[in-house]
Amino acid sequence: MEQARSADGTVIAFDRLGDGPPLVLVSGASCDHQVHTALAAGLAEHFTVVNYDRRGRGESGDTPPYAVEREIDDIAAVIDAAGGGPAHLFGASSGATLTLHAAAAGLPVTRLALWEPPFALDDEAARAWLELRATLEGLIAAGRNGDAVETFMLNVGVPPQLVAGMKGSPAWPGLERIAPTLAYDGAVQGDGRPPHHLFPKITMPVLVLEGEESPEDMRRSAQALLAALPGARHAVLKGQGHQFAPELMVPALVEFFSRPV
Repeated sequence: MEQARSADGTVIAFDRLGDGPPLVLVSGASCDHQVHTALAAGLAEHFTVVNYDRRGRGESGDTPPYAVEREIDDIAAVIDAAGGGPAHLFGASSGATLTLHAAAAGLPVTRLALWEPPFALDDEAARAWLELRATLEGLIAAGRNGDAVETFMLNVGVPPQLVAGMKGSPAWPGLERIAPTLAYDGAVQGDGRPPHHLFPKITMPVLVLEGEESPEDMRRSAQALLAALPGARHAVLKGQGHQFAPELMVPALVEFFSRPV
């Protein structure tokens, strides 16, 4: 992987594929750049795709203390490494919330595509989110990384029997290793509510994507985004849940990112 250096000196590792306008892929919680490997390959026929490891994951470094602003700096660093000019951003789940922060901060973002950021849209959901965030932070602080991963997985709807199987798989140690970054995604999501203070600063074209079979709260979050961002385009991936098939995502992103300004 190539390397960029963020403003605080942290090394950010990334893969660069293809040729064309720069497009940065921003992953969600509990994963590294590999979650978007197939998506990046499909998009590389049309764009220079930058698929990076967020700090604390994969081959990227990490420099405490954490702040959302440092992750914005990381995106700025990989945009600069990709050529320094304006870039498109695609964010998935909490990565979509992070791209909203980055675009609102004034990074040179041409177009922004958002896949199902997990917002809390009522008081009960907000309370549940804050309780989960506090629980995860406590487990991580106590060094109970495996318990943090298990708690996160169960709370996002992974069936208990599947989580039990994952704990015995070769992938589990890697999930434990990046468990501290669950607290980072918690900070990105903040109080869980839609970040209305950011929306007036989102002036570039936006595409809001959702899966036809995604959980109702994810679909409601997409609708909340559409209401908050007048003029945003909307796409529904047929037959898809929160974990989307890259071959179905690629055409939607190519169509949006290739539109004339």
